Amino acid sequence: MATTRASAYAKPNPASSTGFEVFSWYFFRVSGLALIFLVIIHLVAMHIVVDVSKTQYDFVASRYANPFWRVYDLLLLTLALLHGMNGLRVMVDDYVRGRGWRLAWQSFLGLVTVTFWLMGTLTIVSFHPGSAPLGTFFSALFHIK
Repeated sequence: MATTRASAYAKPNPASSTGFEVFSWYFFRVSGLALIFLVIIHLVAMHIVVDVSKTQYDFVASRYANPFWRVYDLLLLTLALLHGMNGLRVMVDDYVRGRGWRLAWQSFLGLVTVTFWLMGTLTIVSFHPGSAPLGTFFSALFHIK
């Protein structure tokens, strides 16, 4: 059943919704509010305080030496990805009519979400300042000179 504009913005009715849908409704509001502040801080710190042309490996390495920025980036990644994918999930619920197609699309979106989150988390957690870039890893792996 497609939602109307009035029902999309109204508070969820716990009697007619599943627990997940109520959680999803609240998550949208909380993550959206948190993302406003996280993105503004990110834009100011990365594009206004520091010149964009100075955002290179050395800058990222010095920034990631402080664990605060790793946690900050992980929080930004997690909230933005889950917020966006939750929106796509709601769109699939609203516009995909067949139950099988809806399950297929939601499964695909879940797989994409987990894949992107793991890739982003791996990048944030495994980045070690001063270590060799990933390019030299692949060069050694495939014997490229």
